[in-house]
Amino acid sequence: MDDAYREYVVARLDRLRRAAYLLCGDWHLADDLVSVTIDKLYRHWRRARAARSIDAYTQRILTNTWLDETRRPWRRREIVTDELPENAADRDEDPSNLLDLVATLSPRRRAAIVLRFYFDLSVDDTAEVLGCSPGTVKSLTARGLAALQRHLTHEGNR
Repeated sequence: MDDAYREYVVARLDRLRRAAYLLCGDWHLADDLVSVTIDKLYRHWRRARAARSIDAYTQRILTNTWLDETRRPWRRREIVTDELPENAADRDEDPSNLLDLVATLSPRRRAAIVLRFYFDLSVDDTAEVLGCSPGTVKSLTARGLAALQRHLTHEGNR
C-alpha cells in the first residue's frame, strides 16, 4: 500500500466520519460510507493525487457514495430511531437539535448544506463535488436553509 495513501487516510479519517454522519445522521451508515469511500479512494489513488485537491476529490467520493445510497429503494423506507414507538402515531417527528433538523432535508439539499458550511467549500467547489451548476448549488443551499428556518420558526411557535 502506498505510504502517502495511508498517511492521508489516517489524517482524515475522523473528519470523513463526522462528515458522513452529517450527511446520513446514522453512525453505522457513516462508517459504511467512509469504508466505501476509502476503498474507492485507494482504487483511484493515482488519479486523486493528480487532482487539484485530494480533499475535494475525497469529499466528492463520499458525497456521491451517500447520494447513491439514498437512491436505493429499501433505504428510503428505513427510519432510524433509538427507540421503537408503540405505534406510528407515537413517533416524535419534532426535531430538537441541529442534526435532527439537517436530517429532515432532502439528500441533495443536505449535501449542499454540509459541503458549504461544514467543509466550507465555495459555491463552485460544491457544484463540482455535486456535479451540478453553481446556480443549482445556490438554489439547493437557499432552499435547504429556508426549510431549516421554517422548522426552527415552527418550533418557536410551540
